[in-house]
Amino acid sequence: MVFALMIAGMSNLPASIAGDRANGLLAKLKSMPIKPYKDFIGRISAVITLSLLAAALVIVIGTAVGARFTGAGVEILQAIGFVFLVICASAGVGLMAGTLIKNLQGAIMTGVGIAVITSALSGLFVPYEGLPVPLQTFARVYPISSAQASIVHLLAGPNMVAYNPLTSSQIALTIALSFALLLVGTVLYSRLGWKLE
Repeated sequence: MVFALMIAGMSNLPASIAGDRANGLLAKLKSMPIKPYKDFIGRISAVITLSLLAAALVIVIGTAVGARFTGAGVEILQAIGFVFLVICASAGVGLMAGTLIKNLQGAIMTGVGIAVITSALSGLFVPYEGLPVPLQTFARVYPISSAQASIVHLLAGPNMVAYNPLTSSQIALTIALSFALLLVGTVLYSRLGWKLE
């Protein structure tokens, strides 16, 4: 589910930006009295909608083939909060890629590449305990893998995660870095993506 959210933010969002740049829509938007934040809100809303649809589909299929959750009530609400952090961090990276990579295919492939490489390095594809120590450190710092570990800890139990991602310092780091990626992406997009060419 987390990887689907990453692809939505890191690949679909830059594809949207680069596609609108290529077909001239972004230039038209820049010439209108529209603020960059309104365009940003529209794009992020689309990513959130696609992300939640992807997450729901993964949950439905997983449940249909036998997945069971131990968490309930408060744990589910907390897990949804961490899903939101994954969306924020992924959208931030997507905004950066869409702003800096002008070509449509280049923006898409850059986003997919970032998602695949960081997933492999941060333990989304490999169990945390199987990672070398430097990559375990990266997995704890990278907000998407940390949020994913928190989701697993909440919904499947602490035995499914090799460390406790729900310490106050770890949660604070995950929140801060998720919003930092979104902020950097937003600033780059509003300053460079909306700069008149």
